[in-house]
Amino acid sequence: MSGAWPGRQRLTHWLENVAPHAVNDNTMVGYGVAVRKHLNPGLGAHRLDRLTPEHVEAFYAKMQANGSAPATAHQAHRTFRAALNEAVRRGHLGKNPVLLAKAPKTGDYEAEPYNIQEVQRLLKAADRHRNSARWAVALALGLRQGEVLGLRWDDVDLDGGFLVVRRSRHRPQYAHGCVNPCGRKAAGYCPERRRTNPEFSTTKSRAGRRAVGLPEQLVDLFRAHFKAQERERAAAGKRWEENGLVFADEHGRTPSHRRDWAEWKALLTEANVRDGRLHDARHTAATVLLILGVPERAVMGLMGWSTTAMAARYQHMVDAVRADVARQVDDLIWPPSHGETPE
Repeated sequence: MSGAWPGRQRLTHWLENVAPHAVNDNTMVGYGVAVRKHLNPGLGAHRLDRLTPEHVEAFYAKMQANGSAPATAHQAHRTFRAALNEAVRRGHLGKNPVLLAKAPKTGDYEAEPYNIQEVQRLLKAADRHRNSARWAVALALGLRQGEVLGLRWDDVDLDGGFLVVRRSRHRPQYAHGCVNPCGRKAAGYCPERRRTNPEFSTTKSRAGRRAVGLPEQLVDLFRAHFKAQERERAAAGKRWEENGLVFADEHGRTPSHRRDWAEWKALLTEANVRDGRLHDARHTAATVLLILGVPERAVMGLMGWSTTAMAARYQHMVDAVRADVARQVDDLIWPPSHGETPE
């Protein structure tokens, strides 16, 4: 049986020849780290046909005992599961022991969406800066950071009132380009560094490619943003690089993920809103949609989710908000008697 191959050989083959055809570049980064840094050193010597769930669980425990974060161990679990699922599908392995192993706990970040008052303060602060519509898109539509930075005007139909998510902008990955070792451990700091991944890629999954309706207020913001960008283009003159990007920098180029993140943090401070991740803007949009009673399948389509498990992660927050609304209505219709007795 092909499963008699050492795990290192099977995993490396899957990583280099199979996985790139099925997932996007960002996912491949996670797969690469999990295989090269954790799975191959930890389990690579095992014959896969003799691997048991207990072997896998012991490996996860050892990872965390050696200082790996729970999320890192869980990434290794997802990667190993995907690789061996493919081996089973192709008949190289009889069963996948990772499916029977207990997955490591992730210590999930508890999402805390911004409330309506916080969203209003954020949008009011954003109005004082360029690219203010960028934050309205995040808070109202829940687009991921890479999806927003990859958005082009060709993807936006203001007359029809919708936009189409087709691509994502990736964080750069680098390799050393120096002939003589430059002494820099991280390739990103090499003076002769070369980028190894594309700046943009089309969304591979059917769930990721989606049309998203635009509220009327957001259409107005987009129109105002287009006019502001036209003025910037004229002011930049020959320094402008025409890329058709909706949220470009002052010279038409796409801003870095780091700059985008820094602007988000500055916006939180200016609006006097509690600190939070940029991804919390996406949590906010998803929660609002579910609170409004938008059907779960429709929310999945708007958010680009491929499984119902994602919607389930928001349900306890939705239930809490609904209970609070019900309490407010109850107090309005049946106000407390404050000790008064009926006549």
